[in-house]
This record gives sequence, C-alpha cells and structure tokens, in this order.
Amino acid sequence: MAETEAADAAEPADAAAEPDAEQQDDREVPRWLRRAIALFFLWAVGLVVAYWALSRLKPLILMFVVALFLSLALEPPVNALVKRGWRRGAATGLIAGGVLIAAVGFLVAFGSVAVNQASQLIDNAPHYVRNIVGFLNDDFGAGINADKLIHELQSKNGAVHQFGQDLANSAPDIGLAIAEATFQIIVTFIFAFYLTADGPRFRRAVCSRLPRRRQQIVLDTWEIAVEKTGAYLYSRTLQAIVCTAAVWIFFFALGIPSSFALAIWVGVVSQFIPTVGTYIALVLPVLVTLVNSPVDTIWVLAYLVGYQQFENYFLGPRIARFTLHIHPALTIGTVFAGALLLGPVGALLALPATAVVQALLSTYTDEQEVIETELTKQEKARRRRIRIPRFSPRRRGQRREEAAAER
Repeated sequence: MAETEAADAAEPADAAAEPDAEQQDDREVPRWLRRAIALFFLWAVGLVVAYWALSRLKPLILMFVVALFLSLALEPPVNALVKRGWRRGAATGLIAGGVLIAAVGFLVAFGSVAVNQASQLIDNAPHYVRNIVGFLNDDFGAGINADKLIHELQSKNGAVHQFGQDLANSAPDIGLAIAEATFQIIVTFIFAFYLTADGPRFRRAVCSRLPRRRQQIVLDTWEIAVEKTGAYLYSRTLQAIVCTAAVWIFFFALGIPSSFALAIWVGVVSQFIPTVGTYIALVLPVLVTLVNSPVDTIWVLAYLVGYQQFENYFLGPRIARFTLHIHPALTIGTVFAGALLLGPVGALLALPATAVVQALLSTYTDEQEVIETELTKQEKARRRRIRIPRFSPRRRGQRREEAAAER
C-alpha cells in the first residue's frame, strides 16, 4: 500500500515536469536555422575577403587579361614560324619582342613630342602669343594688346611661370607613373610570352580536367578567340600603318615639327582606341600647329577630318569585310561598357571580346527562318553610277549636226 501511494504521488510530479521539457524544446533554435545562419555569415565573410583580394589584385588581373588577348593575337604568326621549323620559344620571343619594341617606340615618340612641345611652349611663349594675337587681330579684328598679354603671362603669378612650377613639382610623380607603366608593360609581355610559348601545354592542362565533350567546346572556343582577336589587331595595325604614312607625308610637306612622331600618335591612337580615338588623336597635332602656325591648324583639321571620312567609307569597310562583323550600335555600346568596367583597357578589349561572343553564339546556336513581314523586310541597296559626260571632238560634231537638223 505504501508503494502504491508513493507511485501515485510521483505521477503528478512527472506530469508537471513534462510540459516544462516541451516548452524548453520549443524555445530552442532549430538545427537547420543555426546552419543557415552560420552559412550566411560564412558567405558574407567570404565575399568581403574576395572583394578585398580583387581590389588589391586588380592591376595583376588586368595585366593577365591583356596578356591573354595579346597571346591570342600572337598565336597565328608563332604557329606559322613553328610550321617552318622554328622552336616555339624562339618564335614567340621574336614576335613578342617586335611588338614590345613597337610599343616602347610609340611611348618614346609620344614622350619626346610632349617634352619638346612643353619646353618650347615655355621658352617661346612671347613669340607664340604674338603670332596668335596677330592672327586674331588681322583676320578677325580682335584688337588684342599683345605686349600687355605677354606681361601678364610672364609675371610671377602668370600662366607661364605657374605652368613651369607645376611641371617641376609634378616631375617626380610623372617619373613614378612612367616607371610603373613600364613595369606593367614588361610584366604583361612576360605573361603573354609564357601563355604563347607554352600554349599547347596550357591547353592540355585545362582539357585534362574536363570530359571529352567539354574539351571540344574549350578547343573550339579557343580557336575562335584566336581567329577574331588576331583579325581585329591585324586589321587595326594595317589601318594604323596606312594612317601614319598618309599623315606623315602631309605633316612633312606642311613643315610641322616632329611630323613623324605626330603621325605615329595619330595612327596608333585613332585606330586602337575605339570610337573616341579619332578625336583624341586630333588634340596633339592641333596644339602643336596652333602654337607654331595658327593658319596650319585649319589645314591639319581639314586633312585629318577628310582622311577619317576616307577611312570610314572606303578603307575601313574593305578591311572589315575580312575581319570583324559587328553592328555599329553594338560597337559603341560594348566600348562604353568595357570602359565603365575596366577603364581604358576594357575599351580596348571590348571589340575583340564582343566578336568572340558573337562568333560563339553563331556557332553553338541554330539560325531559324525569319517570318517575312513589313517589320523584317530589308531593302536591297542600289548602286548609283555617276555618268561622266564625254567631251570628245566627235561628240561635239554630232551635237552640232543634231542642233542644225532641229533648226
């Protein structure tokens, strides 16, 4: 009896303890929620670390991207030399060395022109001011006092003195920027050299980690990238050579100082900087001719604009037929997008990257038949032939006989 009473007394106590345990289990955080919170914080920390690493490594990443596109452009001539019996390393060194010498030559030419013009601008500022003021007074009747303007420029607070002081103060920064740019160019060419010289080994290493079907996709993509990048750079190089020769002949005939360096500047900048390169290339020749001979500035502007029209409507389309086929609107959009993402490097690489993507889409997608409606109808271009009248003596005699017969 005593045991039964003790058991009966313990049952209410156990019943009272059970709700407390259930309430405690309900208050505990579920295990899946704790895992989700932990994963969220891990992803957040990982994204912060990745952003910090990318911001620190951005120059290196840009150099590697440029080196990759440069290696794609070097691949065709290197392969051609290898087929002729050259070793791949020697062929890559020859081609990459030639490109590096050309790039350094362009920088040296541009730097010499900039330094010479800056020093001439400071030393011959009164002479330039008199020429410009005389041109404005004689042709436009401006009525400017040259002596007063020269006195204001040469004073301690004048523009010439301030320009020279600013140039002297910024000389260390300019030298450091030049050294940094030179180092980046050298590192980029080292990357490009190894990517090209060890191209087959690098591709084998990539394909060895993929199934056979994906290996074929990687190799096809690589081949298309080589074709489009090489076509873009070679077409631009050809147009730059033609532009440099044409501009140099005109500048030399006009007697413009540093005509060859200016021609190289115009040819390279106008061709390798998409969309806005033409307008950037005009600035330096216009400034040089403006301080030396203001009248020549008009001729320089007229010639460069005229040559640009010749290139846009005659030379460019004939070269582009064998290279890239990109819509002009898409060209402008991709150039601005590349500039916003990666700066000048992105603007330079936007067109070959767009050509590669466009070629991949056309390769791996099927072209369907388009419904013929008014919205999809294309008008056929008509060739207009200009008839030039022939003024031969025989033709004139026939016209006279016809006129006499009518009378």
